[in-house]
Amino acid sequence: MMKQQISISCLFSLLMSAFLLQGCLQDKCEATQTFIRYTPIYKQVDEIRLNVKAEAAQPLKNPGKIYAYKQYFFINEIRNGIHIIDNSNPKAPQKKAFIKIPGNVDIAIKGDILYADNYIDLIAIDISQPEQPKLVHREQDIFNSFTQDRDLGYLVHFEESLETTEIACDDPRFRDGFFWRGRDLFARNDFLASAEFGGASKTGSNSSNTGVAGSMARFGIYQDFLYTIDQVQLKVFNIEKLSSPRFINDVNVGWGIETIFPYKDKLFIGAVDGLYIFENSSPTQPRQLSKFTHARACDPVVVDDNTAYVTLRSGNQCDGFNNQLDIVDITDLLRPSLIKTHAMQNPHGLALKEKVVFICDGEHGLKSYNVEDPLNIKLLDHKKIATYDAILLPQNNLLMVIGKDGFYQYDVENPKDMKQLSFMPVEK
Repeated sequence: MMKQQISISCLFSLLMSAFLLQGCLQDKCEATQTFIRYTPIYKQVDEIRLNVKAEAAQPLKNPGKIYAYKQYFFINEIRNGIHIIDNSNPKAPQKKAFIKIPGNVDIAIKGDILYADNYIDLIAIDISQPEQPKLVHREQDIFNSFTQDRDLGYLVHFEESLETTEIACDDPRFRDGFFWRGRDLFARNDFLASAEFGGASKTGSNSSNTGVAGSMARFGIYQDFLYTIDQVQLKVFNIEKLSSPRFINDVNVGWGIETIFPYKDKLFIGAVDGLYIFENSSPTQPRQLSKFTHARACDPVVVDDNTAYVTLRSGNQCDGFNNQLDIVDITDLLRPSLIKTHAMQNPHGLALKEKVVFICDGEHGLKSYNVEDPLNIKLLDHKKIATYDAILLPQNNLLMVIGKDGFYQYDVENPKDMKQLSFMPVEK
């Protein structure tokens, strides 16, 4: 949080400045402010397109999203690669390998082919032998959200560090939330926040050879098509030939696009300002049907029949201050309407099991709710662990949850008493 040390006379002058164009601008005063320093990291193409191959199993260090496929689950190591874990026995999961993929954040799997982002490229990896994954295809220059410098290469991300500095009252930075120093961006830590990752379960795919992703996933599969999203566009790939994904076209959606959730022949796309509903009977040309507008916030979504469950959370990267669960009637897809808003503390990912919703409420724990009556939901159980991503496998009542401390698995046959089966810690 911002920490200020200002003299009484200076504070008085600041208050009077609304009426007099003087005060602190003439006095000498300073404030101690903590900024997050964002240092741009550039990579050349040859650093991005490294040979993708398996490495020995590694500990979790900076986990992101999770994905389930057959007896395996996959954990993204943010911008570094993918952990492959055999979950034949959920009480004792076994790490099998690690796939090194620079810049990776999202994955999707169908028919033993894993699709992953490799900074600017989409790659396809054969995982029929999970301990010996093989790169089989690369679609180059697909993801254009990375700016390019002629000399430095592609701007791939920003490294964060804290920096405390003294700022005088007459410095414009005293009032601004951010400023630039050369190529580095400095933002008050009450103005911006680092990116977060979350998710939920129950994909809309109707194919048994497709894996299960989360509600904050940016990759989704429907029939023979892979969909990916960036901040403004939905990209469509033909994956009829699984090992050779082929880019088809871009569909403009809007600004602040975050998540995609395929469900039956519809695509539910979450953005910071609302939920977009796309009709997908023509998979190469998804068509927007409607938009449910909500307060600005991060908003993972899952859908069950005629009801959508949307969590909104505060966080400066989401540009919002709301923490809630919105239950939305989507019986009429052209006119989605709010049924009820329920207050939460900091909800991230969510998962569905019949009329039970499991919510990763950030630092406030993993919670299960009976939502049979959407106007009066009831808390069933509460585990005090920090969580942000969940996947539910309803066929065996298995709930997979990841948080900053590690990866948990729960038996949720009785949602009133979620039983922990195993825990895989993050290396400190």
